Amino acid sequence: MRTYRSDDEDSSRWEGFPFRAGDIVISTRSKSGTTWMQMICALLVHRTPDLPAPLSELSPWLDHLIRPRDEVVAALEAQPFRRVIKTHTPLDGVPVDARATYVVVARHPLDMAVSMYHQSANIDRERLRELTGAGEARVLPPLDEWLPRWVTRDSGYLDSLPGVLAHLTDAWHRRHEPNVVLVHYDDLRADLAGRMAELAARLHLDPPTPDLVEAATFERMRVRATELAPNAQGVLKSPRAFFRRGSSGAGREALGEAGLAAYDRRTRELAAPDLLAWLHR
Repeated sequence: MRTYRSDDEDSSRWEGFPFRAGDIVISTRSKSGTTWMQMICALLVHRTPDLPAPLSELSPWLDHLIRPRDEVVAALEAQPFRRVIKTHTPLDGVPVDARATYVVVARHPLDMAVSMYHQSANIDRERLRELTGAGEARVLPPLDEWLPRWVTRDSGYLDSLPGVLAHLTDAWHRRHEPNVVLVHYDDLRADLAGRMAELAARLHLDPPTPDLVEAATFERMRVRATELAPNAQGVLKSPRAFFRRGSSGAGREALGEAGLAAYDRRTRELAAPDLLAWLHR
């Protein structure tokens, strides 16, 4: 396995993880539908909109350094139901166990980047520094300056454009494996009930009832932001702001014609045409 590290994440925490039959691992890039897919899976497992615990407790983030690894693993070991585990690590940095199912959510990289830009302003950097020893304050330029730089920046950082497309390329190559499910964010937006039913079938769970589908909509999740946003340690300034918009197209709106042309050239350097056609459709 490859090892991925950032100021507040360390994928080596997956080493020796005690999998069990039925585990669901959600692997996404930041702001690509992670919490949405956690909610969908939790609803399918627990069969009620009234989840038995906050979402971040039901589906903890194993790589995150704000909690000791042993504490997270012990909490997962104590769960008597099917487990849903969050990671932002690509699958080449996670043990791929035949007993588990791996769900990778893809989002248009420009929409993901805009959402990440706004999320950065919603993080309490002082609190993050208390928990991890990292998390320096950042001064963001205006979005119309930041986004073109993000497109052209040559960086291996996971949330850079090269990092996003490397994550998705790895999942694209694995998409025909029986325990890997690749989901497009915009497919969830277009037909949430249908996509939840397909996912339930892949996970060998009962199909969703209408109340479960309603509970997974962006609007209902935003109303329940305090319960559902990943903020157990108080890292977010505003849980409600975590569910900022949830729609698509903001990235293309923020780039002019020249910026979109640069994005097109850059992505063609970084990923295969069939993946890009699927991702950008």
